[in-house]
Amino acid sequence: MSSMTMSMSARHILGFDAADVDWRQAKASGWRRADLRWERLSEAAIAAWQAHRRFRAVCLFHLAYRQARFSFAPSDRRIATSLINLGIASGAGTVTAKRYFAKARHQWQASRGDVDDMVVRPRSRSSLFHLRMEARHRETYLANTRLRISRIIVETEETLDALEAGSLTLPHRHSSRWRGERPVVFDDMRKILGACLLIACPL
Repeated sequence: MSSMTMSMSARHILGFDAADVDWRQAKASGWRRADLRWERLSEAAIAAWQAHRRFRAVCLFHLAYRQARFSFAPSDRRIATSLINLGIASGAGTVTAKRYFAKARHQWQASRGDVDDMVVRPRSRSSLFHLRMEARHRETYLANTRLRISRIIVETEETLDALEAGSLTLPHRHSSRWRGERPVVFDDMRKILGACLLIACPL
């Protein structure tokens, strides 16, 4: 890999490229650079982990954790997610992993109530019919969305239970669902889904 390719890759992950369409959209939606940077660092770390590039994965997991810890509110679930990933990277059943998972549990429990305050922006639909239906039944749509996100949060808690017990088999899929479930809109729902789904699978 050339230094040019590596440099462009780093710019993409960190969100410094002026031609980055996602960053322009995220910024226009009220996201900070740290929000997109955490998401991309976590994605890159999980990709490296799955490719058995452990050193790179651990470095990126640490960068994502530092980004979350120093940029987000103390109750932000993404801090817990980064702790979970660091625990997974430490190896199931190890003292270090258990310490990370315990911290993640405390962090996750401090995030109660974020779903109720979640700002969900209108989604782009393929038809005018769907746009009109969402606008007409906005409250029902929001209630159903919050219920769905709450269920995914419970799944993440069950996964943390399994990890704390030293299991290498997780009860739910997480990172493998991210591409399919990641919202195209940069809003609070995308942040919470990222916290729930950007979790590596133990190797």
